[in-house]
Amino acid sequence: MPISHLLLALAIVAVWGTNFVVIKISLASFPPFVFAALRYIFAFLPAAFFLPRPKISWINLCVYGVAVGVGQFGILYFAIDGNISPGLASLVIQTQVFFTIGFAMLFAKERLKLYQTVAVAVAITGLGIIAAHTDSTTTALGLALVVFSGFSWGVANTASRRAGAINMLAYVVWASLYAIPPLVLMALVFEGGWSTVSQSLFNAPVGAWLGVLWQSWGNTLFGYGAWAWLLSKHPAAVVAPAPLLVPIFGMGASAYFLGEPLPPWKMEAAGLVITGLMVNLFWPNIRNRFAK
Repeated sequence: MPISHLLLALAIVAVWGTNFVVIKISLASFPPFVFAALRYIFAFLPAAFFLPRPKISWINLCVYGVAVGVGQFGILYFAIDGNISPGLASLVIQTQVFFTIGFAMLFAKERLKLYQTVAVAVAITGLGIIAAHTDSTTTALGLALVVFSGFSWGVANTASRRAGAINMLAYVVWASLYAIPPLVLMALVFEGGWSTVSQSLFNAPVGAWLGVLWQSWGNTLFGYGAWAWLLSKHPAAVVAPAPLLVPIFGMGASAYFLGEPLPPWKMEAAGLVITGLMVNLFWPNIRNRFAK
């Protein structure tokens, strides 16, 4: 991979990782579901005027949009809003890898291999350490919610895989349309009705709105668009390891900007989860090299 492409990959995972700090700061001004709805409103508009709707069924777009918009980020925002620290959230949500494997087994009839079983067991051990250290900043509810976000991300990954070879940026933009109505409805029902929602919109400072635009354009459009471009230029095996750095950026940024502590148990849990992800990703290549 050329150095320019490598730097682009690092920029993408840096945006995705530090994004958890932006989420935490912006949630001081916006309720979680309002914040999520704004993210997808600005991800859809004005980009939809410039990107034609991809030739894919509306059902696929709807499943992806609702899964990633409501199940992943709507629930993730709710969890970070007082139920789990941003750094740990950036780590726990990587469980999406194992849910994606599970859905591949269910729908594509792929079989779970021994190394994948080991990888899942190692990562679950790391999650168990986190569950054993719940406190005022990380609750059992928060951990469960972020695991559910990982589950929803796995659903979204499965939908996008079934979409085939299409413009992924246009896919993300048009799928955002289906995330907006349920998020707006959830905001109105669970976050105080229109009076509270409108008050948060009018009273939000400029910094909070910049956080919304960062979510929409930086994290969604730049992140997913550049990622799709890299995948089109290089084999997936070359590009795929990069997201393993997301928890590193997430936990590091949370410690630096938010003062989130990094006690030994967090580092141990992070090491186990990331090790499980690495075993799942790299073991086939390692085995093949030994075989040669």
